[in-house]
Amino acid sequence: MRLILLGAPGSGKGTQSQKLVERHAVPQISTGDLLREAREQGSPLGLQAKAAMDAGKLVDDAIVLGIMRERLAQPDTEKGFILDGFPRNLAQADALNAVLKEIGQPIDAVILMQVDTDVLFRRLAGRRTCKECGRIFNIYTSPPGTLPHCDRCKDRPVLSQRPDDNEDVIENRLKVYTAQTKPLIEYYDKLKILRRVDAEGSVEEVFERIERVLAASAAHARKS
Repeated sequence: MRLILLGAPGSGKGTQSQKLVERHAVPQISTGDLLREAREQGSPLGLQAKAAMDAGKLVDDAIVLGIMRERLAQPDTEKGFILDGFPRNLAQADALNAVLKEIGQPIDAVILMQVDTDVLFRRLAGRRTCKECGRIFNIYTSPPGTLPHCDRCKDRPVLSQRPDDNEDVIENRLKVYTAQTKPLIEYYDKLKILRRVDAEGSVEEVFERIERVLAASAAHARKS
């Protein structure tokens, strides 16, 4: 199972990735995590990434792909992997395809998690974090004091909002996502590996939809 997850901020990619990791025992690969690890380890590519990051610049695609190639060569990817946050544009998608073809690990499916814009706004603008224990609340869908009960903080946690979850920033984040992702949707649609999933509803409901899509894709691949 080799997947790419696409979805706007607030669509639940992180939550669903973790459930897929648990169910299928494959690693979730985030470019942000890879870059931080490479920088800390001081590898040649990591040092190049560090220089760019320390200067406040975007890390060159060639460096990211080099680090990605090294990560995908590790033993835990033999059963598959989930890519989160990459590719972000057509140039990266083309380069990634070349790398995956080179190492014999082509993508099986690209999951597009679809959520109505109004729902995304509620998910992001309503998100609050307990400063004491880190529990996530949503003032619209899961207000403080609802189950699961927070024993440490009782029913009165001190809540904070992430700086990038205010409405002006959210609007800009969604515009950037749309501009970047629309060409990728068309790109993977032409390759016939794009799968659309309704990402509204409970975590379990969305997860089961993803599982059904993956099962159908696997069945189709076996017949081809």
